[in-house]
Amino acid sequence: MAAWIWIPITLFAVVMQTVRTAGQKHLTAHLDPISVTLVRFLFGLPFAAVYLACVAAWSDTSLPPLNPTFVVYTALGGVAQIIATVLLIYLFSLRNFAVGTTYARTEAFLTAFIGALFFGEWISFQGWIAIVISVAGVVVLTIARSHVDSASILGRLWNRAAAIGLASGLGFALASLSIRKASLSFGIDDFLLSAGMTLVLMIILQTFIMVVYVAVRSPARFSIMARQWRVSLFVGLTSALGSIGWFTAMTVERAAYVKALGQVEFLFALVISTLFFRERTTGVELMGMMLVASGVVILLLAA
Repeated sequence: MAAWIWIPITLFAVVMQTVRTAGQKHLTAHLDPISVTLVRFLFGLPFAAVYLACVAAWSDTSLPPLNPTFVVYTALGGVAQIIATVLLIYLFSLRNFAVGTTYARTEAFLTAFIGALFFGEWISFQGWIAIVISVAGVVVLTIARSHVDSASILGRLWNRAAAIGLASGLGFALASLSIRKASLSFGIDDFLLSAGMTLVLMIILQTFIMVVYVAVRSPARFSIMARQWRVSLFVGLTSALGSIGWFTAMTVERAAYVKALGQVEFLFALVISTLFFRERTTGVELMGMMLVASGVVILLLAA
């Protein structure tokens, strides 16, 4: 297996995530954010299951038995991802959501920090430099695109939105690290099989939790999902493909590196808005783009 294989896999995941987001934005006109989150899991599960079946059929390795480490970290990752998503969605209901969202963008740094502290994910000095630079670039881009004054962020270090944003970033970081830990717990060389098993089991858990929640709180949402089945299938397919990419990349490479490279999504979005929608790019945005690009280049040289 080539050591660089995680790079194109991560970029594929980024593209699928960007496309999925477009579909989710369409669904928000018909469903609340929690139900849109459920669509991602519910309609993505069949595609993920088919993928695992294909990988298992083509693999020379039989499906490994579940182990306690896998079960614990799959559950931790699934719940952490749900909580992080809900917190991120909740930010948009707050008056100063832009401040909180900016803090949530520190996910890549939190992944590296928590990974080094508790998961034994060793990061080289050059890797730390790359992650810090890329995160700084994403924060600058977020500030510029949200039209929030950087001084207001510095002046609100401990406000509610900032705390929720950090909690969301921490949740996504824990999810990423748990996914890698669960997948590696099988101890097999077939990274596609281990990543596929982790993905399917985690989506099953997340679907169950979300279905129960929506069924209790707003069961009428299921009929709306049925009427929007075409878009829901699109979201489910792109979500499954994106998750396949993320889970596989984080099985092959350290989660912090994968998340840091994944921040090129912000560059893609900004370039698309500039080229296709003729939106003007400010000097601050260009500075953020240069920081992200520089961080990614340093990261690839360090990996």
